[in-house]
Amino acid sequence: MSSTIREADLGADRLGASKVTPLPARTAANAPVSQAHGIGRNPGMKLDLGFMESMRSVNRSALERRVASLTKRRSIKADNQAAWLLRAVACMDLTTLNSNDTDERVRRLCAKAVNPFRRDIVEGLGIAGERIRPAAVCVYHPFVATAVDALRGSGIHVAAVSTAFPHGLTPLSTRLQEIEASVSDGADEIDVVIPRGLVFGAKWQELYNEIVSMRAACGEAHLKVILGTGDLATLRNVMLASMVAMMAGADFIKTSTGKESVNATLPVGLAMVRAIRAYFKETGYLIGFKPAGGISTAKASLDWLVLMKEELGRRWLEPDLFRFGASSLLTDIERQLEHHLTGHYSANHRHAMA
Repeated sequence: MSSTIREADLGADRLGASKVTPLPARTAANAPVSQAHGIGRNPGMKLDLGFMESMRSVNRSALERRVASLTKRRSIKADNQAAWLLRAVACMDLTTLNSNDTDERVRRLCAKAVNPFRRDIVEGLGIAGERIRPAAVCVYHPFVATAVDALRGSGIHVAAVSTAFPHGLTPLSTRLQEIEASVSDGADEIDVVIPRGLVFGAKWQELYNEIVSMRAACGEAHLKVILGTGDLATLRNVMLASMVAMMAGADFIKTSTGKESVNATLPVGLAMVRAIRAYFKETGYLIGFKPAGGISTAKASLDWLVLMKEELGRRWLEPDLFRFGASSLLTDIERQLEHHLTGHYSANHRHAMA
């Protein structure tokens, strides 16, 4: 399988082969990015076990070598790095999923999403007046209405984690009611979690049927399916679960809840984006990808952006097809941008989150 979708298939420019280059000038990294859901939704397809069988062989060693080549041989520096970090912010789901969350904490997080950078950083980067903001704020269901009210008119989406997050082990009817309640409160993105036991038991039809039901319960809200990859044990399970989720109509596939002992890793991400590539070639539908959990540094965000650019192409560097699930990542990016301007790192408390 080729390592890169031909950019001609997506109407984009050819990728440079020797190094990572700045984002193309036609969509500058500090230009306003539409926060609307701007692509055709994935309608899904019938569960095709033959197609799944063709995707069973996953070479972990080859994936790890590919990841190492992406992260060690590519270097993004100076102004280019600042531009890529701004793009990382535009592709962020700013998240709070803590047991001590309150309405006021969510309001503060939403305020940070609307104004993600200190004024001196904005002025120093020359991006005053631009709308560089996280793509969404992600919260538990009880705080959806609070987030919707705080973000009204901003263009920032509200995502709700539903379906008995993070374990997904309540009855399906209860999980569907939670989705419907979040949509009713105003969430326009729903992050659902699958029961991992269905993957271990190879109960693909049951898993497919559950996700189809979740997709129907979402209505017009976009469906992001969390696989819980740290619990799935093998890359083969990750690949097959990814395929089932897309066949069932997922708009995004997502690595983790952030609550597993192992969350988003680059080899797992590479397996998932290659599943996305295979689904695109089979159906023509573009599926989004969201790594989540443990992505807390600016350097890590650059590694993920490079992976998307190299494996899927420029189109997957837009927030309608790529998201970071992150809580502390924005703080480190803001610190790196200040270092770019001043040559000095500031303390975390100077970049308050919520």
